[in-house]
Amino acid sequence: MRKFYTGIDIGSSLVKVVIAAPAERPDVPMQIIGTGTAATKGVRHGYIIDRVEAGRSIKEALMRASAAAKVSVKSARIAMGGVGLDETRSMGDVSLTQSGGIVTERDVERALKDSETRASAKLTNRSVIHTIPLEYRVDGNKVFGKAVGLQGTKLSVDTLLITILTQHHDDLIDAVEAAGVEVEGVMASPLAASLVALTKAQKTAGVVLANIGSETLSLVVFDDDVPVSLKVFPEGSGDITNTIALSFQIPLTEAEQMKRGAVTGSDIAPKKIQTIVTSQLRDMFGLINTHLKSIGRSRLLPAGIVITGGGSGLEAVSEIAKTVLKLPSQIGQAGNMARTAASDATWSVAYGLCRWAYGEDMSDRGHSLGDMFTHGWESFKQSFRALLP
Repeated sequence: MRKFYTGIDIGSSLVKVVIAAPAERPDVPMQIIGTGTAATKGVRHGYIIDRVEAGRSIKEALMRASAAAKVSVKSARIAMGGVGLDETRSMGDVSLTQSGGIVTERDVERALKDSETRASAKLTNRSVIHTIPLEYRVDGNKVFGKAVGLQGTKLSVDTLLITILTQHHDDLIDAVEAAGVEVEGVMASPLAASLVALTKAQKTAGVVLANIGSETLSLVVFDDDVPVSLKVFPEGSGDITNTIALSFQIPLTEAEQMKRGAVTGSDIAPKKIQTIVTSQLRDMFGLINTHLKSIGRSRLLPAGIVITGGGSGLEAVSEIAKTVLKLPSQIGQAGNMARTAASDATWSVAYGLCRWAYGEDMSDRGHSLGDMFTHGWESFKQSFRALLP
């Protein structure tokens, strides 16, 4: 029986499900064998406000994807995003006396766990979904490369903890399981998208991946092939639609069409619509620029900004980003995605989850890629290298 993998992206506007199967050769992208969408109900700014309604939306999208793929979905990976997603920085250290002064995998895991423990006071009502090591030190000296095998008396690590409100985390899992599907793993939405929307060269040089959703603007910043920051803002392309509707007293459906440049027969000058779109996009990229300044990366990302999500289709969005951020700018192309009708970058999150699941099966290590992502970015990269674009 052919193996397949399922990814579920529960956005504020749409639930997207991708079912993908491995290609015959490992150097060929996975084949998307089915996709399904449904209007999201019971979700606001990425978090669930009505589990029953959300569960129905998820079930509907799953049924459509299953019918297209002609398979029955029993388990899936899900993405977690929305305004409940955030980052916290921490550090941890451990003595190396237990291992005879040589850094082992176990020491690395203990140091990462210590960083979570130290941050616990700041994580009330929050769950850690990823612990990403930013820098290791042995006896105060920065480690270049792997820490395992080095000699010393103390191992230290600086970490980036990706967290989500525990209630949102549990509600999302409950909603998916209510649709009859077992949740095999969770991943922050921006990281899932990065698995297919960014190349290794971009991540190594320095890049920000920005997703303009309906109700949220999310971003992840990479430098030296490591995610160094993740942020979600409660603003999205739906806010532009609302502003147009209020400014000209027109229905939301018409405002949405005009926002995207459709000819509606209206006597409202397209230039007036574009002025509103441009102004609000400038504000959104201003938020990104302020965040980049706060982490010391403003104008310092050679690979620039890659824009995905429904808002990436708005006119001149790339040029506006380039002007505001003073960085190279491009619309995301899911370059490591099989060429199908559903291969635009708005599917990157759900497809990235499938690739994560496939990578877990392909790993010949003693623990899953889910564990690797949680307990060490370096290990994740090593085992996932063949799958990265």
